Amino acid sequence: MAANENTKFQINYKLADGTLINLYASDVKELETGLTDLAMVATMIKSTSVELSGGVTATATAVQNIQAQFAATPVAAPAPSQFDAPGVKMCKHGQMNFRSGVGEKGPWQGFMCAGPKELPKSEKCDTIWIR
Repeated sequence: MAANENTKFQINYKLADGTLINLYASDVKELETGLTDLAMVATMIKSTSVELSGGVTATATAVQNIQAQFAATPVAAPAPSQFDAPGVKMCKHGQMNFRSGVGEKGPWQGFMCAGPKELPKSEKCDTIWIR
């Protein structure tokens, strides 16, 4: 579906693998319905994207091939500060997710890496625990 003359709201999402998701709505109710529907199928969209692209390994291989072809050197963006905004923590994967719970030793809370679920644990950033 594409935007038309009745479109008042447009939301675009770009996944880490380049998958684009566009949501168009003519009113707030349609927007809310679209967002709710999108949230319900988000996991399916991500897994389908990984399946169709050949997975994380295929993406890494493609990037390496492009770098080799053009003798490219990746440029790393400076790491964002953990203190960019009050109550917001950042890691190299984006805004960290606040989580809390109660374990065997009592209540806990911390900010978890924003990397995708399929990212190996060895590549995830350290949790910032709140004591």
